[in-house]
Amino acid sequence: MNPIPPIFLSHGSPMLLLEPGRSGPAWQALAHALPRPRAILAVSAHWTTRLPAVSAAPRPATIHDFYGFPEALYDLDYPAPGSADLATQIACLIPGIHIDAGRGLDHGAWSPLRAMYPQADIPVIQLAVMPGADAVTHCQLGRKLEPLTRDGVLVLASGGLTHNLGDMVPDAPDGAALRHVAEFRDWFAAALARNDLPALMQWESLAPHARRAHPTAEHLLPLFVALGAAGENARVDNVHRDYQLGALALDAFRFDHA
Repeated sequence: MNPIPPIFLSHGSPMLLLEPGRSGPAWQALAHALPRPRAILAVSAHWTTRLPAVSAAPRPATIHDFYGFPEALYDLDYPAPGSADLATQIACLIPGIHIDAGRGLDHGAWSPLRAMYPQADIPVIQLAVMPGADAVTHCQLGRKLEPLTRDGVLVLASGGLTHNLGDMVPDAPDGAALRHVAEFRDWFAAALARNDLPALMQWESLAPHARRAHPTAEHLLPLFVALGAAGENARVDNVHRDYQLGALALDAFRFDHA
């Protein structure tokens, strides 16, 4: 079986569910370009824990973990099945990981999945990120998950290449970016393209405007899990590039195994 490339998506505002702009079609195209997975492991910025954790609900609830949006968003669901078997498989790869049998799917997972696999017929579980741990830890965590990618599992990391809600410009047209957002995005995309792991692992000190682009790191940490899951010398394809609300870089990356 050919490996399924891990991917990272910037899920942006929940409003992309109602007004998909350019990101929705890009996510659909990415799904069509990938082999159909037997299961999906969603690594979402919106589930944070102190230690590694994976979900195992048989029917994960759709979590509407956002506030102040149109009522139509709260009527949406994503009734995909879960997979206790996949959670058990992950526990074998990461001994001691906590298995949460009640955790549902937050919008970091189900928002892009509604566009990518609208039939909701592929089992989905989630892996948490750990804001108290660094990029190296998350890349190592992803490396332990590499066997899943060779066994029909899509590692779908969902966060944001930049994420500072305080910098958002409500009337900014799609595609327009604040200068510091564009500079951070360009540095990070270039480091990924040349597979510069030393720089990427030290992004907080080396990337321009790192602390402004990410006042907290949880929206970038999923990317390092996907990068690690692709194994050594992964080839990185920047499959989508856009900006939303001036402050949100909506890049998507595909990590092909060497």
